[in-house]
Amino acid sequence: MKEMIEIRWHGRGGQGAKTASLLFADAALAQGKYIQAFPEYGPERMGAPVASFNRISSKPILLHSGVTNPDIVAVLDPTLMESIDVTEGLPADGILVINTNQSPKDIREGCSIKKTGLRIFTVDASTISKETIGREIPNTPMMGALLKASGVLDFKEMLEDTKGKLEKKFKTKPEVVAGNLKAIERAYNEVNS
Repeated sequence: MKEMIEIRWHGRGGQGAKTASLLFADAALAQGKYIQAFPEYGPERMGAPVASFNRISSKPILLHSGVTNPDIVAVLDPTLMESIDVTEGLPADGILVINTNQSPKDIREGCSIKKTGLRIFTVDASTISKETIGREIPNTPMMGALLKASGVLDFKEMLEDTKGKLEKKFKTKPEVVAGNLKAIERAYNEVNS
């Protein structure tokens, strides 16, 4: 594995791309990694395209700029692929994780992805979130799918750290915590390659 892994999350306002990158970074920190997590947005509102980023390394990260050449891209809303080149800066052998009910083969054949060595993974994070959380918010399932696709962190440790963070945030809503954890596990197990 590379010394430093860079991740770009694409979503729309309200889908939780920023929250996913922050939770992912916290889990990496808990596993002894150095991390950066930051969003990129302006005056966007609910539904507008947003991006969020992670850097994860076993050594201190001295780079303080935007992520232009991510190793991994996670797409929370597949409709963004119609208007944004989500593979921009992604190396030919990079990892692309997409929230869709299509297969990786269908994605490769049906859209303008030109990088032939690109490793494409798909998971129906929207359906998973509806069935486990009760509403369509694909961020936590996409964390599970990204982890399965990349192996960047230990899954059980990431799940435990995320559980702790969610329990603090949703103290009076244990069903929200349980639903998100189930969503992460399902996406991890249901990701297609």
